[in-house]
Amino acid sequence: MVIDDANTVQLEAGHVEAQLGESPTAVMSGGVLLRRADKLVGADSARYDPQTKALHLEGGVRYEDPGTQIASRSAEFGYVSGRIRFEGAEFSMSGNNARGAADMLEINQNGKLTLDKVEYTTCPPNSEDWLMQGRSIELDTNRGVGTAKGMKLRFQGVPILYAPYMSFPIGDARKSGVLTPEIGSSGRSGNEIRVPYYWNIAPNYDATITPRLLTSRGLQLETQFRYLTERNEGVIVADYLPEDDILNTERHQFRFEHRTLFNNGWRNQINFREVSDSQYYEDLGGSLSISSITHLNRNLRFDYYSENFSLLGQVQDYQTIDDAILPVEEPYRRLPQLLANGRWQTPLGVRFGIDGEIVNFDRDVGVTGWRLNAAPQIDMPIARPGWFVTPAVALDYTRYDLGNTLPGELSEADRTVPISSLDTGLILERTMANAGRIQTIEPRLLYVNIPYREQSNLPVFDTISPDINLVQLYRKNRYLGIDRIGDTEQISVGVTSRILDVSSGRELMTATIGQTRYFDDRMVTLPGATAATNETSDYIAQLRFLLFKNVNFDFGHQWGTGANNTTKSEARFQYRPADSKILNVAYRFRRDSLEQGDVSWSWPMSQTWNFVGRYNYSFRDEQALEQFFGLEYESCCWGLRLVSRRHISTRDGTRDSSFGLQLVLKGMTSVGTAADKLLERGILGYSADLR
Repeated sequence: MVIDDANTVQLEAGHVEAQLGESPTAVMSGGVLLRRADKLVGADSARYDPQTKALHLEGGVRYEDPGTQIASRSAEFGYVSGRIRFEGAEFSMSGNNARGAADMLEINQNGKLTLDKVEYTTCPPNSEDWLMQGRSIELDTNRGVGTAKGMKLRFQGVPILYAPYMSFPIGDARKSGVLTPEIGSSGRSGNEIRVPYYWNIAPNYDATITPRLLTSRGLQLETQFRYLTERNEGVIVADYLPEDDILNTERHQFRFEHRTLFNNGWRNQINFREVSDSQYYEDLGGSLSISSITHLNRNLRFDYYSENFSLLGQVQDYQTIDDAILPVEEPYRRLPQLLANGRWQTPLGVRFGIDGEIVNFDRDVGVTGWRLNAAPQIDMPIARPGWFVTPAVALDYTRYDLGNTLPGELSEADRTVPISSLDTGLILERTMANAGRIQTIEPRLLYVNIPYREQSNLPVFDTISPDINLVQLYRKNRYLGIDRIGDTEQISVGVTSRILDVSSGRELMTATIGQTRYFDDRMVTLPGATAATNETSDYIAQLRFLLFKNVNFDFGHQWGTGANNTTKSEARFQYRPADSKILNVAYRFRRDSLEQGDVSWSWPMSQTWNFVGRYNYSFRDEQALEQFFGLEYESCCWGLRLVSRRHISTRDGTRDSSFGLQLVLKGMTSVGTAADKLLERGILGYSADLR
């Protein structure tokens, strides 16, 4: 029989004895089965009670729905209310392998379970490595939240936590409450304990408030507020330490990030960061990458994008937090900046474009002023199967109106530079002997001609000379920024070859090599530099290798001529025969700057033990920059992480040491330090999800 009504109960029994009349009764035996929507109840026998309008089930009682399974000695089923009450019940939940037992268990038609004198764990049967015991527990499977009263948490039979009341997740639902404390230690700040409180304000608003006790510094309050609406999203972070016991001063951090997407093509973005002092991240940040920050960006911007036109307006400032940076070396404020870009295609195949900018550069020290730039250009892209040619001409005009100039320096200046180029390339391909793969060869040539214009009288607001790379190889101006337009007559030549999997389109291997050849000296320079007389640039090569399933290899190399011909080199190798087996080896070299090696791994030693670590070494300084080693233990329902770390924590090379211990109770919580975050950051490809 098909039942469409979700409230209809279908009853099946092997044998039924019924008495009709004013007080009808019924006794069922030989196996009883009740169905209501997606819920199923079975028992050896049942008795109908007309007073309570309930069925009393006896012997081998079992209950199933999509998320819960229950077995008990007896049960009472109120078929009007949909409530089922079990005595002496054992239960399991399919969502996270949770199971338990209770003297009494009651479940209603909304999927809410109430239990008295209950035990709860995610360990498999016959294993109770961790066990939660409570006077009463309520499990709401629809909300994915459990609440307990008189709760005691045991680990290996030892009580490790007691709470008169607590709530915990049994799924992915968000819920307000105290999160698991994090405990750790470091040499700079002493022992540390963090007790986060998560506030689920609304479906699109939440906050995390975290008292952080540093035994050597004091009590810090960390707060984070997040919001998300139909067109807006953002985060506000505010951390405050009222009195640092080491420095005897207050310390704070504030960060605000916001984005708005309007319905007419406009967008808005706000970024603001501030710290109380230059050593904030070194003392309280916790990682070398954070402690090496030198400037904090602050900007308010509006931008507009359409098919042919884009517009950006912003005001921008920086907080410099490196005391070694002199005021004359600090970045300029842009108060304001307006950028416009347009591209339009004509019916004849000619494309017209223009890039424009007007910006006011301001700083407390040095020359300041306005810069206006307009660069119209015309190109005619011609593309056919297997080749393309794009001739282009442009005229770059820049004007300055300057202030705070020294005696003898101009307060007004301008520059006009014509730029011509020809970009062409081929795309050749062949089918490889290995069926399902093709190989391409893609040579490319870019010719650029920019005549010399005297520019030494122009200021340098935001222009640098970048390292050469594959992107820079095919740029027309050798400078980043428009305070200098480099004079040149040059040809950049490069060849790329790819091996592609036809069925998936995935690149199995990519290799590129390129170089620029110059026909004349380059006289335009940045202040303090001399004219460039070399006839060629360094060679640039890059290789990415994905031919084998378990091996990834990336290699980049830059070299020229002479005794010390290598300028820059980077290599990264990853061997990953399984999700739980990872070995990373990396090497970085920059002439006269750095030479570093990096090894990281996550490797099982047995079914239950895993060895993790990272060793980052500077050959130039002959010392380790960061090293950590740890062990992970994993059983069926819990895991343990122990990590010892030593790293450079400040820009002047000061070292810090720490030790972390994290106990993970699967499907429940974790206790101790956030060692998983360190491992995810330091080991490429590592996942903190225990198997």
